[in-house]
Amino acid sequence: MHTLPPFPRNQPASFRSTVHGTVFGTRAAVVDRLREGEELLILPGPPVEDDPGVWVHRNGGDLVGHLPPEIEHWLAPWLLGGGRAQARAIRVRGQEAPSWRRLVIEVDCLCPEG
Repeated sequence: MHTLPPFPRNQPASFRSTVHGTVFGTRAAVVDRLREGEELLILPGPPVEDDPGVWVHRNGGDLVGHLPPEIEHWLAPWLLGGGRAQARAIRVRGQEAPSWRRLVIEVDCLCPEG
C-alpha cells in the first residue's frame, strides 16, 4: 500500500487553475482537441531541476502546459514526495482567448485522511 506524504499546510486540496504555456510547440493544437470534462494527468517535473514545475498532460501523454508558479511552488515538492493529483478540463476556449486563459482545470489532490 502506498502511503501519501503529508499534504502542505494551508493549501487547498481541490482548486481551479488556468494552464500556462499552452502556445509552445504543438501544445496549441493539443488544447484545440481538448473537451470540457476530459480527464488530465498532473505530473511533477524532473526532480533534478531547481524548479521542477507541475505539468498537465492529456491521458495519451500529449503535453498541454503547466500550472502557475505560485501553485507549482508548493504542489511540485508534494508530488515528487509521492503525492498524487487528478484533474479535468472545466473550460476550454479557442485561439481567440489569451493563451493563459484558454484552459481552466479543476485539480483534486488525493490527500491522506485525517
